[in-house]
Amino acid sequence: MLDICIDRFNHDSGMNNKSLRGMAMVVFAAMLWGTTGTAQSFAPPQLSSYWVGALRLLVAAVFFWPLLWIQDRSIFTGALMRQLPWRGIGLAAVCMCVYNLAFFAGVRDTGVAVGTALALGSGPVWAGLLQVVINRQLPKRVWWVGTGIAVAGVVAMVTGNSERASVSWTGVLMCLMAGLSYATYAIANQHMVSNASPSTVTATVFTMAALMAIPGASMLSGRPDIHTGDVAIVLWLGVVSTGIAYLIFSHALRHVSAATGVVLALAEPVTAFALAILVVGEQPGISGGLGLATVLLGLWLVVRSEMLSIK
Repeated sequence: MLDICIDRFNHDSGMNNKSLRGMAMVVFAAMLWGTTGTAQSFAPPQLSSYWVGALRLLVAAVFFWPLLWIQDRSIFTGALMRQLPWRGIGLAAVCMCVYNLAFFAGVRDTGVAVGTALALGSGPVWAGLLQVVINRQLPKRVWWVGTGIAVAGVVAMVTGNSERASVSWTGVLMCLMAGLSYATYAIANQHMVSNASPSTVTATVFTMAALMAIPGASMLSGRPDIHTGDVAIVLWLGVVSTGIAYLIFSHALRHVSAATGVVLALAEPVTAFALAILVVGEQPGISGGLGLATVLLGLWLVVRSEMLSIK
């Protein structure tokens, strides 16, 4: 059903319009990702971070399959399932599982501000390098300039009020691994959705990722202790900021490069920043405001680079 709605959204568009709409879809997905922190601020989960990450993958997987059943029941036949790009799905699932566990582990060791800056900030750089190695496609100079400016802005936004004096190098490596995993997922996903249904690909990827992440969370945190507030948070994270968001992101990758998609996903911390001010009532310092302006400038340059690449 969501596939059909999004396909209609892109129907009869020219190349430029499709690229613009693809970029708009990435930004919208990133805005949904950006609601995560605000949602948790109203009902802080009692679960460990590992279990929050694993269960949101599971909820997202459960969310996808009824959509597929409504959209096209023939996908459940053995013949069509065998035609899916299982190698790519396996790679993307491993990346999504590693991203969830490595991100939460890295943030635990380095702190929320530094960990978020490292994970989100390194993702676009990894994506640009992987695009060169895998696709033999070198992003334009404007893309690199815009990416650098946007990453610098993210760092300023999330670390401006941080008072953490020491940083765990193990945590740093985990956050960099999270950024690499996310970038690899985006590139693998783009290759798959160009020839297969984004809904089917996303559903199978997240199902496999959940099956891997749950045993990982169990080994790292033991048995989960679930409370009422945890259920509401996990449902929001699984359905909205993971299920719907990643499905839109998968559709968007049909129209923009994976590297550009990863950079535009930096709209996530921008959304979180805005919600922290408007909803939670936080008052960030000057560095936060300057960082926000810097991110927006960098994203504008990336959009400009994407438009130049299709002319």
